[in-house]
Amino acid sequence: MVEYLINNNHKIYYLTIEHLYMVLLAIGISIITAVPIGILIHLYRKSTKIVITSANIIMTIPSIAMFGIMLTLLAPFNLSLGKVPAIIAIILYNQLPIISNTYIAIENIDKNIVIAANGIGLSKWDVLKEITIPLSIPVILTGIRNASILSIGIASIAAYIGSGGLGVLIQQGINRIYIEMILTGAILISIIAIIVDLLLYFLEYLLTPKGILISLKNIKDENI
Repeated sequence: MVEYLINNNHKIYYLTIEHLYMVLLAIGISIITAVPIGILIHLYRKSTKIVITSANIIMTIPSIAMFGIMLTLLAPFNLSLGKVPAIIAIILYNQLPIISNTYIAIENIDKNIVIAANGIGLSKWDVLKEITIPLSIPVILTGIRNASILSIGIASIAAYIGSGGLGVLIQQGINRIYIEMILTGAILISIIAIIVDLLLYFLEYLLTPKGILISLKNIKDENI
């Protein structure tokens, strides 16, 4: 496998960049869409069940079937093959973990804090911006971490519709019965997933309000 890596380093580098491009773009768009949806279903509770159920239904669709649906829908626009259907499919799969974590995080904020904020004259949007969202960041980022790992795996399957990425190594390796090629793709995808997870964990630590970190440390010390 090391020999294969050395002999094909340019190809592997290109496929790795291609994989990261798809994943990062999909995650970025997913955050922009899913976090506001999670906030809105908290504010307008009648829509909560519909939105969460819809996201759950999307998650139950096998990735191969999802790609097939994307191919059909995008065929009239000449976008049925390549990165576009793959990115759209990944964005759809990312909605549930991010929406649900955003909604749960906001719902679990101590109601006494919100009541106190309202008592000093803060509006609903001020409470959301100054209190609710900052306190919800750890749980929201956990949802983003889960979505990111999911995205990395789904992007590898998207190689079957010509999206590129490290899944190409696995696809071609299977077709050629070339174990070194398969292992190279699988190990690199795993390494990317681990690195992304660690980076997001570190970001979660940086963005978590210090008061929450102190509280969590105190709870941990009490349990010990």
